Amino acid sequence: MSLLTPSLEQLVKEINTVNHAWKLAQDLFETGSPLANSLRDLKTSLQIRLLRCYAPKYVYLAEDTEAQSEEPLYGLCLLQPIANWKDAAHLPIRVAQERLSAQEINQFLNVEG
Repeated sequence: MSLLTPSLEQLVKEINTVNHAWKLAQDLFETGSPLANSLRDLKTSLQIRLLRCYAPKYVYLAEDTEAQSEEPLYGLCLLQPIANWKDAAHLPIRVAQERLSAQEINQFLNVEG
């Protein structure tokens, strides 16, 4: 493990903590507030890092068709739960397509269904 690459467990904890803080900031302020936007962007960056470091061996993308959202979402699903988490939050498919290459998305998708 490189000093610059956090452990899988650390990244999952950070993603879920930031995701919770982002949701609180949206409730306390307004959805487009600078704090909420910063937390959303931090969560996305951590998710991209998680995928690039640990997919598809420990985490994979799967479209979540049951989530209540204004746009289609990927779930970052963990192959083994970490600290009672089965996932590392949601990532809008639009954002994944902006931040990841098509090759990366195909590599990170759960092709088994």
